[in-house]
Amino acid sequence: MDGNKLNELRELVEFLKANEIAEFDMEQDDLKVRIKFAGEPAAAPAGGFDMAQLSRLMASVPAAASAPVAAAAPATPTAAAPAAEAEEKLHEVKSPIVGTFYESPSPGAPAFVKVGDQVEVGQVLCIVEAMKLMNEIESDVAGEVVKRIASSGQPVEYGQPLFAIKAR
Repeated sequence: MDGNKLNELRELVEFLKANEIAEFDMEQDDLKVRIKFAGEPAAAPAGGFDMAQLSRLMASVPAAASAPVAAAAPATPTAAAPAAEAEEKLHEVKSPIVGTFYESPSPGAPAFVKVGDQVEVGQVLCIVEAMKLMNEIESDVAGEVVKRIASSGQPVEYGQPLFAIKAR
């Protein structure tokens, strides 16, 4: 397996963990991958993901994933505790619908918000397009935008985190 494939596999593992997908199967040319995390029952579709679904999923995977493949085994609670504690202090704004995420009102226009911006309750953060309707997603807390989780132009699912905000 070459370095690029190995990096893609690492990114896939991190993506599956982040989205709490318990089981994943993929078959592509001479590569067969089956990942199953201990714990909850499988969240993957009955036949696994097809390549189009995988492409959409991988499009939202961060470019730099540094976790080793051995990290596919569930982490011990003590190792995960400090990271979880830091995450608890951030409020996630989640998508209320399935659609396409856009960070700006139109192509070429500046983003509604960027990392470091202070936002108020009710301030528009982004748009999620669903069935040709543009749905403005508003902040439900006041604070500082710490992270934009979704990528512009990418599909988002119901309940998928879009932004992380450090509440005031």
